[in-house]
Amino acid sequence: MSKIEGERDFLPVRIAVLTVSDTRSLENDTSGDTLVARLEGANHILADRKIIKDEVPLLVDQLKAWINDDDIDVVIATGGTGLTGRDVTPEAFAQIQEKEIPGFGELFRWISFQKIKTSTIQSRAMAVLANGTYLFALPGSTGACKDAWDDILVHQLDIRTRPCNMVEMMPRLKEHLA
Repeated sequence: MSKIEGERDFLPVRIAVLTVSDTRSLENDTSGDTLVARLEGANHILADRKIIKDEVPLLVDQLKAWINDDDIDVVIATGGTGLTGRDVTPEAFAQIQEKEIPGFGELFRWISFQKIKTSTIQSRAMAVLANGTYLFALPGSTGACKDAWDDILVHQLDIRTRPCNMVEMMPRLKEHLA
């Protein structure tokens, strides 16, 4: 099939998936499985996958390792974004972030409102930029992961999305470090 003039070639993104949970394992991590299936179905690359307990120091250590790995462009975390005492993913993100991406959480909650109404206020879904790596924190439910991927991430992580997308900015994310 010939390309339309100006159409870009697909560029696979290298994505690490992090499940934040005290109870999940690879055998029952349905949210992580959902993200892996969707990113691979979109022809992206699963760069790594881990399950880490809801402990800020453990999360920060893993996030630092990934943002310092040139083979990882994006981290998608699922779990730990609620309001309970063990929900600490946003606190871990805050320790490494350089820039917030507030539009992600706002849009996620708007999409979520269409399905779960006001219960969406309990979500602290968010996104940040750290060392040239995009990090997204999603709720631990499979439905929330589907919503975030299907309605936001699949588009923003595709260089062909117009008028703009997050992939086309990737070469410039570390300009301040030069």
